[in-house]
Amino acid sequence: MNIEEEEILNENPAEETDNQAEESENAENTENAEESENAEESENAEESEEQDPLEKALAENAELKDKWLRSVAEFENYRKRTLKERAELILNGGEKCITAILPVLDDMERAIENGAKTEDPAVLREGMELIYQKFLKTLEAQGVSKIETENADFDTDVHEAVAMVPGMGDDKKGKVIDCLQQGYKLNDKVIRHAKVAVGQ
Repeated sequence: MNIEEEEILNENPAEETDNQAEESENAENTENAEESENAEESENAEESEEQDPLEKALAENAELKDKWLRSVAEFENYRKRTLKERAELILNGGEKCITAILPVLDDMERAIENGAKTEDPAVLREGMELIYQKFLKTLEAQGVSKIETENADFDTDVHEAVAMVPGMGDDKKGKVIDCLQQGYKLNDKVIRHAKVAVGQ
């Protein structure tokens, strides 16, 4: 072995030592970089966790606002629809009743036409009685009923006293003596009080 070969051999261990030092430094730098990256990631994760509740709250707020706006719009539509239905009911609520009364009107027109052809009062009276009975039945079908006044106790809920009749005796005191105008109910609601004379 000559001197040059020995020098080459002696130089290689030094280079290997330098390479090992560089590798250890690189490993330390890599570990430090990884630690710093992990620290940054953990910080970012913490920040994202802090933002998540805020973003969640904002999303819930937007959803609730949308639901509220939809509810308000639906209620407004419902209100407009009910107002329209109520107006139509007020304007056309009597349609059923009027339709039921029209046949009675037809009978009255026929009675007037036939009355010109006869001079017998009994025939005219009979025709009027028939029309009257038909009219009463039509009203009853619509829920209209007469308020009873004959021998009835005076009741301020259904009667209106227009006269007091003294000297009728104790048995007639507080009783309806005479009905001056018939009263009517519509489905148990008084639509016109009976005007009566009451014993005193």
